Order: sequence, then C-alpha cells, then structure tokens
Amino acid sequence: MTRDQVIERLTDVLIDTFDDDDLVYRDDLTARDVAGWDSLSNIRFMVAVEQAFGTRLTIAQWQSMARVGDLVDLLTTA
Repeated sequence: MTRDQVIERLTDVLIDTFDDDDLVYRDDLTARDVAGWDSLSNIRFMVAVEQAFGTRLTIAQWQSMARVGDLVDLLTTA
C-alpha cells in the first residue's frame, strides 16, 4: 500500500473514530490536536486502525509513535 493510500484510509478512520468530518490529516497531528481524543477514544482508534489495515500492532509499536505521521510510516512499511 502506498503512503497516499495509507493516509486516505487512515483519514477515514480518524473521521469515523472522532466523529469529525472536518478532521484533516497532517503528519504532525497528535491527540492534543483532536477534540475528544482521550484514553477511551484512543483505544477505539487503535482497534479501528488494526481492523482497517488488517494488522496487529504491538504495544511497543503504539507507544513508539508521537504523531499520526509515525503511524503512517509504520503502516506503509508493514
């Protein structure tokens, strides 16, 4: 999957998870930038990402990411 394809699919996951049609992907996007991104929605986001991409990420992989762009990089190389 190309980086652009990952970004497109991940943007859909973000919009669905956080119920925000105006949410725009940025490489430097973090939880602080998204209204309602709390610990519970973070778990929903993690599950949604794994389902959308048909993959399982380890806790260490999740913890290594500081921004959404890091997730895109990981999913692009997976």
